[in-house]
Amino acid sequence: MITAIRNAWIVTQDAQRRVLKGDVVVDGERIVSVGPAYNGTADREIDATGDIVMPGMVNTHTHIAMSVMKGVVDDLLFPDFLAKTFTIDSDRTDEDLDVGTRLGCMEMMRGGTTTFMDLYYSEDVIARATQAAGIRGVLCWCVLDEDKTTQKGSPLQNCRRFIETHSDKRKIVPAVGLQGVYVCNEETCIGAKALSDEKEAPMNFHLSETRGEVNDHKRQTGMRPAEWLSSIGALGPRAVSAHSAWLTLREVRLMAEAGMSVSSCPASNMKLATGGVAPIPEFQKYGVNVSIGTDGSTTNNTLDMFAEMRLLGLLQKSSRWDATVTPAQDLLDFATINGAKAVGMEKDIGSVEPGKYADLVILDGKAPNLRPLLQENIIANIVYSGNSMNVKTVLCQGDVVVDDTKITTLDTEDVLAKSEDMWRSLCLR
Repeated sequence: MITAIRNAWIVTQDAQRRVLKGDVVVDGERIVSVGPAYNGTADREIDATGDIVMPGMVNTHTHIAMSVMKGVVDDLLFPDFLAKTFTIDSDRTDEDLDVGTRLGCMEMMRGGTTTFMDLYYSEDVIARATQAAGIRGVLCWCVLDEDKTTQKGSPLQNCRRFIETHSDKRKIVPAVGLQGVYVCNEETCIGAKALSDEKEAPMNFHLSETRGEVNDHKRQTGMRPAEWLSSIGALGPRAVSAHSAWLTLREVRLMAEAGMSVSSCPASNMKLATGGVAPIPEFQKYGVNVSIGTDGSTTNNTLDMFAEMRLLGLLQKSSRWDATVTPAQDLLDFATINGAKAVGMEKDIGSVEPGKYADLVILDGKAPNLRPLLQENIIANIVYSGNSMNVKTVLCQGDVVVDDTKITTLDTEDVLAKSEDMWRSLCLR
């Protein structure tokens, strides 16, 4: 099936970061032409005159099934937040996990996110709901010490089983999750890394999110978390560490030597008041790949990558007293091509180029918040002025999942109604 998107501003995010005016042509799942006017016939025509076509964004850290838990653990001190969240989280059902995932996918696709990296248990349930929604899930089964989990059986073996049974699922990338050093001993961390290497699967984990986490681990091992993970060989190019706010320059260098990525989650850290600001300029200087994550809907309440991208930039500028750090182009890179690299898919997604999957977002170029719209200001407008309400149409791997603001893949009214029933069942106890 040929899809032709006509007469758009095209933010390619290719190696030259070109912004073009013209057409994007899709054949089946992949892009075949970018820029020149398409003179052939198409099965589907999308008039994007004056609109913006950009790559689908990549959210590299979230807990999507928690989308039904919004507004239940707000405005609490961090220990109280954890206690209440763990209590609710330990008593979930497949049904509410399914509804939470569908709700989260709805929010993400309406906000221009086509790929997300999730860290949770029961990723098989999350995979089914994600496939129904039609976007791409890099789903990391949570691994932690057996004496610290509510999972049945070994979390590491559960993760292995999930990867082996889901490796052939369309738009599903089964992967390894590691909860964090506070519940993962050396054997668990090494086992998770070995599984990631064996299956060539990404590995997502929490790292140095709070000062308490860092101090506790240093008291126990004599080393800070990133130093310790490096010393036991648990870091590598498939590793994506979330938060990563309390780091030394030595740890940044070790992470760079490992070739790993980070997923910065500024809204989550600010909302929980855990302090610390991720050292983004240092990551960039030493070669750590920087991407963006929203975290889950309890710590952030939104899965909006436009908001996260803008907030990350403003936080870096404000905390450094330097308006030149994290310029708009870097921020857009973090949300697109860098995110694709973090999940190991930079050859297939993250930019609008022939041969890549058609993960495309069309923004309403007539929206007042994006005007005036010129080639010279289009990147800044997307990053500093854009929001999820500007999203008109979304394709993921060639499938139209949002068509002129309407989700095409799910019964949205059913999901919305069920989400409130799930909130009551989980949170009013």
